[in-house]
Amino acid sequence: MVTFGIRFLDHLAPARTLVEWAVLAEKKGFDYCWFPHDILCKNTWIMTTAVAMMTQKIRIGSVGTNPYTTDPSEIATYLATLDELSEGRAVLGLGLHTEKMVEWLGIEVKDKMARTREAIEIIRLLLRGAVVDYQGKEFQWTDQCYLRFKPYRDRVPIYACGFGADYLALTGEIGDGSLPMVTPPESARLMVKAIHEGLLTSGRKPEDIDIAGCAWFSISESKKSAQDTIRKIIAYFGPYLEEEALNTVGLSLRQFEEIKQKVTMGQYSEAESLVTDQMLDLAVVGTPRQVIPRIELLLESGITQVAVGGPLGPDPRRTIELLGDEVLPYFR
Repeated sequence: MVTFGIRFLDHLAPARTLVEWAVLAEKKGFDYCWFPHDILCKNTWIMTTAVAMMTQKIRIGSVGTNPYTTDPSEIATYLATLDELSEGRAVLGLGLHTEKMVEWLGIEVKDKMARTREAIEIIRLLLRGAVVDYQGKEFQWTDQCYLRFKPYRDRVPIYACGFGADYLALTGEIGDGSLPMVTPPESARLMVKAIHEGLLTSGRKPEDIDIAGCAWFSISESKKSAQDTIRKIIAYFGPYLEEEALNTVGLSLRQFEEIKQKVTMGQYSEAESLVTDQMLDLAVVGTPRQVIPRIELLLESGITQVAVGGPLGPDPRRTIELLGDEVLPYFR
């Protein structure tokens, strides 16, 4: 059965409100609550901790915790502590959806695939109680590297994040789950194909991995209100999408060049005004009834968890209610 996750962008509301929305999402039947681990945004680890304290069933994790600005030792202790606090509901999304944000900090992204592979291996070893005297390409540790406490579970699900065919294949090879961006939804089949190729490498089957497709959503009783709300997200993040993904709806990065220039200069309103109606196809937009076929497209492409994200809608609280009352029941 398909599961549903919800991703809360930090700028949507104050921290306490985001936690309240997570509690509502649990009541409305969502299975996962995700927080993007973006650089210089609200701290994801604090947000997931707060949600763990206020909920009972929903699984909680980060999306895009990267092994450059966060060391595997810190990631492992965070994950194990969150899992203990939530009594076994922690998950982790580790990897990159873009190199750009890391490079903002003057950190060179050399071999992201090796670093992601080694980080996940190290974290799993730590959770199992191993002494991680590790000599890899990216990490060199001594025999003093081991957890000083016993984790609640010795295996916590790690979803690998990636972009591009090779990196996505790696997520299928090593991840308990994969967190591909599926913007637009039409690109999901490309992402799933690459992930499944990685599964074959590891000798696993499609049912052995949860592919949580991260899509942009904007839902409202008014289609126009939903469309107006998504434009800001498309203007800010659209220039970072993959060319091949954009091509699936007849778009290209070239069409985002002027938008990117405006965003770089801090001219956000001007950038938003340049978002065309065609660019709205990057997201799942409309009324609850209108978005159901778009979700079906994701599932037909091989997505097993629909990770609802983006602005959610003009009124995110109402969007959560609409999804819980009118959309999730349709698929269950």
